[in-house]
Amino acid sequence: MRVSEYYKLNKTQPSLSFLDVDILNDVKLFVNARAINNLNSEFGDHCQDLLQDFFSELVGAIKSGDDDRALTLLSHLKEPNETHLGLSKGRSEGRGLGPEKAKQIWRSFRASRAVKSGLLTDLEDTVLLIGGVSTDILSDIITNVIRGPLIGFTQTMCGEYSIPMAQDVASSPVWNMNTKTWDMDYVALPAPKDDKLLLIPKSIVRLDMDYKVGMYYRHYVLEKLKDEEKEKNSGLVHIIQSGKRKGEKKVYKTDLMVKYGKKEKAVSIEQTNIHPDLLSRYKADNSSPTPALSHRQIADAQDTEPPDWEKLLNAVQNLQPGKKAAYQYEEAIADLLYALFYPVLVDPEAQTPIHNGLKRVDITFTNNAFTGFFEWLARHYKCPYVFVECKNFGSEIGNPEIDQIGMRFSKLRGQFGIVVCRKVENRAKMLERCQAIAKDGHGYILVLDDADLQQLIEETKVILPATYEFPTLDKMFNELVF
Repeated sequence: MRVSEYYKLNKTQPSLSFLDVDILNDVKLFVNARAINNLNSEFGDHCQDLLQDFFSELVGAIKSGDDDRALTLLSHLKEPNETHLGLSKGRSEGRGLGPEKAKQIWRSFRASRAVKSGLLTDLEDTVLLIGGVSTDILSDIITNVIRGPLIGFTQTMCGEYSIPMAQDVASSPVWNMNTKTWDMDYVALPAPKDDKLLLIPKSIVRLDMDYKVGMYYRHYVLEKLKDEEKEKNSGLVHIIQSGKRKGEKKVYKTDLMVKYGKKEKAVSIEQTNIHPDLLSRYKADNSSPTPALSHRQIADAQDTEPPDWEKLLNAVQNLQPGKKAAYQYEEAIADLLYALFYPVLVDPEAQTPIHNGLKRVDITFTNNAFTGFFEWLARHYKCPYVFVECKNFGSEIGNPEIDQIGMRFSKLRGQFGIVVCRKVENRAKMLERCQAIAKDGHGYILVLDDADLQQLIEETKVILPATYEFPTLDKMFNELVF
């Protein structure tokens, strides 16, 4: 049973900010450090600071020879079963990260020349060069270090969706940047089936880590060894006897594996110590982070269904226009737009206060686009956030509603927003209103009605999702500025 089912949220994964995990079993997804680093949010910044601080403290202890300190830092890492992420089959009860694993990782850090030389610069590098650190173990380490922000995120989600929380739940170790220690506290957390639950933002999980030791070993380490064998003209070198490549030297990777060993990480560590430029080249070639998981990827990993677009649209269109259904309309719009725009727009926040609470924005999205329309928009116009105002009116919206969202813009918050309403009767007049706001330098506003939402859904169905181009929005914006 998933979180949404257990707590009867009446929502599915595409409209939820957190990963809708099974409350008992694990899903094979992992918290990804570089996904965190690329979050354009206060949450992302906080997590990144924690990860850098812990890694710096650990490396500092290793370099200074303070073995007790290094082992203490690692020994507090525990298997975070409360996230229900990982490789456990059946009930979440992984035992991969514990005292023995901590000692193994400590010994690997202590013996690592890459650590002492400064070649190892980020926590995610450990999956390549530190023995005992695999994808699932690194995900667990990251989760431990950022547990504080994750507790805060979980509490926020519980408040937003009215999920009950148990009081005085043991937090498990929380990294404290100020004291450089692991702290324990008693906090409020949901506890379905009497087991505490820690919710994870779906924007920070991936199918794997960005750095993969198998790829590093095969395409960098073995290729380097192949070149060396050719230069030495060793016994591993074969001369091609015929064809276009006649006379060319060839070394087979299978022969290299026999000579140097098949243990990918052990060979990678040894050869990186000899050729540190290998790691630099690998990281340079893989500098682009893995994109956020699509709805389909998350659905496949969890064995759930992708977005039910018809249901999401009907939840909007079946509401009667008018103030009576204003709240339901805003909620239905948030569910639909988040499903449409994820993962380029993330972290929807309802009723965002601005101007010290004097004004509010119905829905605020964080612009996390690395491709498509919203990425282009952010490069050419100020758009760290996208504001949405919801108008469930039975009649045409006018100047006051357009002016209202324009007054929410600023140079710091951004200058792009969307007004969603039920029906635009006079498109030409509405465009004039929005153009007037733009010409006066107050920002850029697009107005979407029920028919436009239908069009966006149809585009999402037929256009490759990974492009995130949104032709309807692009066309509307061009009309606005030309």
